[in-house]
Parts: sequence; C-alpha cells; structure tokens
Amino acid sequence: MRTPIMAGNWKMNCDNAEAQALADGVLARAGQVEDAIVILCPPATALTTVQASIANSNIKLGGQSMFWEADGAFTGEVSAKMLLSCGCQYVIIGHSERRGRFGKVEEADAADLDAVFGDTDATVNRKITAALAAGLLPIACCGELLSERQAGNTDAVVEAQVRAILEGLDAEGAGKLVVAYEPVWAIGTGEVCDADEANRVCGMIRGVVADVCGAEIAAAMPILYGGSVKPDNVEGLMAMADIDGGLVGGASLKADSFGALVEAAVKSVQ
Repeated sequence: MRTPIMAGNWKMNCDNAEAQALADGVLARAGQVEDAIVILCPPATALTTVQASIANSNIKLGGQSMFWEADGAFTGEVSAKMLLSCGCQYVIIGHSERRGRFGKVEEADAADLDAVFGDTDATVNRKITAALAAGLLPIACCGELLSERQAGNTDAVVEAQVRAILEGLDAEGAGKLVVAYEPVWAIGTGEVCDADEANRVCGMIRGVVADVCGAEIAAAMPILYGGSVKPDNVEGLMAMADIDGGLVGGASLKADSFGALVEAAVKSVQ
C-alpha cells in the first residue's frame, strides 16, 4: 500500500515570524504522525525557520522550486544544494504558477504577466533531473487549463506533461518521484475537480507511468491531487484508489485546517 502524503505549499505567504507560528501549529497537530508523510513547503526565506521548528518531528521540509545549476549567475534562483543546506528533503517542480499557467489573472495585460516565470516541460525535466542527482525528492506537477478541459484536451495535455517529467529518467530516479495532478482552473479558485474525475485523471497518469517506466514503478508511485483541497472535500478525494494525498495551497496556511487534512490522510489507510 502506498503511504499517503499531505504537502502544504505556502506559496508567497508568511514572513519568518508567521512561518514559525504556523509551523509550530502544524507541529502540535501532526508532528508525530507515522501513517502519512507530512511535508511543509514554505517560501525560501523561511526554510531555516521552519526547519528549526520541525527538527525533532516526523514532518518533512520542501522547497517550492529550484534551478538546475548548482551555482552561478542566476539572480533570484535557488539551487538544490541551497535547499539541502536548509534541511529540505523534497522540492516542488513545475507548479502551474511557475509555468505561468495561472487559474485566474485579473490584470488587463494578463497575457504578458502569465509568462513571468516561464517554466516549460523542458525546464521541468531538467530541474527534476538535477534534483534527483542532488538527492532531493521531486514533487512534479501537471495539470490543464480550463480552456484545455473545455476543448476535451485534458488527457492529451496531462499525458504530454507526464511524459516530459519522465523523459530520460532511469528506474531508480522514476521510483523516487511524487506526481501531483493540479487542474489549473481549480487552484486558488475554490473550485475542486469532482473526486471521480480527479481519480480518473490520476489513474490515467499512473497508466502513462506504467507505459514509460513499467507497472511496478507505476503501482508504487504516489500521485497527489491539488486544487482547492479542504477539510470538507478531502475524505472524498482520499477515498479514491489512485489519489494518494494532496498538494495543498490555501488550506495549508491554517494549522487546524491542514491538521484536519493530515488526519484524513491517516484515516484513509486505517
């Protein structure tokens, strides 16, 4: 049985004092959980603060992104060795917001602003390869825009992203991946993909992994759902056969709500 994972992506939230308070709150609720993997992914400025709070617990630390080079003239980027030096074991790679695939952008010139981060399938693959080489465990993201879903292209878009994620990986590397399916239209919008449909797409992802890497790796790979996961919908999602946890945004910013998600993950395997 795959161990469920609940990962909190704090995005661009929490200064150091707020991060410490939130980490301490999660620690009180979920610090000694053994039947699920709990990961906190604060902004880079708060990584060492959060690590200090969770150091003697079962909670893991993750980065929100990374660059593929070890060092150099890459202003504003964070390398794998920097994340490792802060105590990270995981790193999110290819989140839709890093790909410039926002669920909603209010500005009139959104077409220009959407491209600000610029991750592509090729850069996502390069980052995954670098993360694995450095000893980090990637949480590799995929997901479709609302326009792509409405056009009936969900499976084609997601399959192409997953194949790019797996490109060039050997069995050992692929066996260390976590994949997160995050329909872009459900991220931060309050909309959640129907549990049956989310499970169908996660099952399709597992089928692609089986085709590329073999059935054994596919059966063991954790596949998460992300997109407005909350305490009132998590049990339905966790009951699905191919959903192994959540990559959580807004609900991870309150210790009580995130703690409830972790409890639901634990309950799903009991």
